Amino acid sequence: MKKVCFALAALTWLHAAHAQQTAMNSMACCQPTATESFARFASDKSFVMSHEAPRPFHFRSDNGHDITFKAADGAEAHGWEIKAASPTRNYLFVIHEWWGLNDYIKKESEQLWKDLGNVNVIALDLYDHKVATTPDEAGKYMGEVKTERAEAIIRGAVSYAGTNARIFTIGWCFGGGWSLQASLLAGKQAAGCVMYYGMPEKDLNRLKGLHADVLGLFANKEQWITPAVVDTFAANMKKAGKKLTVYRYDAVHAFANPSNPHYDKAATEDAYRHVMAFLKPRLK
Repeated sequence: MKKVCFALAALTWLHAAHAQQTAMNSMACCQPTATESFARFASDKSFVMSHEAPRPFHFRSDNGHDITFKAADGAEAHGWEIKAASPTRNYLFVIHEWWGLNDYIKKESEQLWKDLGNVNVIALDLYDHKVATTPDEAGKYMGEVKTERAEAIIRGAVSYAGTNARIFTIGWCFGGGWSLQASLLAGKQAAGCVMYYGMPEKDLNRLKGLHADVLGLFANKEQWITPAVVDTFAANMKKAGKKLTVYRYDAVHAFANPSNPHYDKAATEDAYRHVMAFLKPRLK
């Protein structure tokens, strides 16, 4: 009888342990990624209402043009490219904020192209041709972005640039988080990452695989990518043995977004100086 009771107890314990491990594995697999965590802000009314609709704006460029390329999932992807005046291995991927690849982003992309020189610029379209003109539309489009599709677009852009390309990334808001992800996906081709108030990567093991230095530009009055989130990111980057340079501004979220009607001019200009100081020496 004692042996039977012991066996039953052992089976009960094993069953409970298995159930607990299964639950833990389920929780681990269902944890949202950094970019998925940011996308959830689309259902936060305060986040949506903190973004005023961009003023109507039309930008015409004599240098940039729309491109299509094959994404890693086999479907076509869309971007907007400006080629360098002379052949170069340097590529800058510009990743839009939550409005999508609109004319503000194209204008900012061309400004970066002019100020940096010696670089091919590609503004990636992670919304697949959708451009928002209202906060509700932007929230809808951002919430609809699938991680697998966005990563396929980025991997396709890396292939489009070529195996010898040196890839830099920059983005704001939604694009700030994806700028870091793009540098992670670029692997050893990554050469420098700039992220404006985007969601940092939280997985220390993923950060250990990063091959680029990172410049982070954040807002102290931020309600979502809070100073505490930035502090954790800085600590994780240090643990991963990676170089992160952070500048913080007494400003709110989206202080430098190209389409923000009420951006912080002084903070934006100072941040841009740091962007130039970070990227220019790394262009070869």
